Amino acid sequence: MPESIILDNIPFKVDLPALMKSLHIKSNSSHVHQIEVMAEEAQAIAHPKAYFKLAFIDSLDDQHVVIDGISFTSRVLSRNLAQTHRAIAYLVTCGLELDKWGHSYEDLLWRYWADALMEYVLRQAISLLDEHLRQRFKLGRTSSMHPGSLADWPITQQRELFSLLGNPQAAIGVRLTENMLMLPAKSVSGLCFSVVQDFESCALCPRENCPTRHVPYDQAQVEKYLT
Repeated sequence: MPESIILDNIPFKVDLPALMKSLHIKSNSSHVHQIEVMAEEAQAIAHPKAYFKLAFIDSLDDQHVVIDGISFTSRVLSRNLAQTHRAIAYLVTCGLELDKWGHSYEDLLWRYWADALMEYVLRQAISLLDEHLRQRFKLGRTSSMHPGSLADWPITQQRELFSLLGNPQAAIGVRLTENMLMLPAKSVSGLCFSVVQDFESCALCPRENCPTRHVPYDQAQVEKYLT
């Protein structure tokens, strides 16, 4: 059975103009100096990490999937994984170092900027992991699912995903709270798998005004996956 692999040498660079634009900070703003200082600090401190494992599907039915001996309950996940024989469990984090740095700020505005920088680092790490996985496993078209992104695959299944990976806390410092939230908070976990057609959990989620929505709610997709 393949073992989980750690990526802990993830390069990143803060694109200050892009960051300032996302934070609605103009180039002539009095805030420019502080955001520059914080970007430099984040650049020096951050140590983002990724943890992943190639896993194989043992069995599945309409509601359940068993992957490397770990059982998951989700109709949508089962339908997606019916198209393949393997999946990649993964976990990406901005890192304990940056999380500690971000929480050291007491000023609410600066804390907000620190949060944006942590998110920025996390997104770069996710992109690097995605490219690494594509090259390593010769992946074609892929999609991902994340515990808690749909009612059909509840956040309580984080426990099973962490078990599938092994020991994320020992490996990269990410742990689960009693409510199955991850710490550091700027962390993302999920299963990546090959697909014939693109799949986005957002299409099945009716939540309005979601800041992380990638595609619109699609009733046809709901009927395909959930009925």
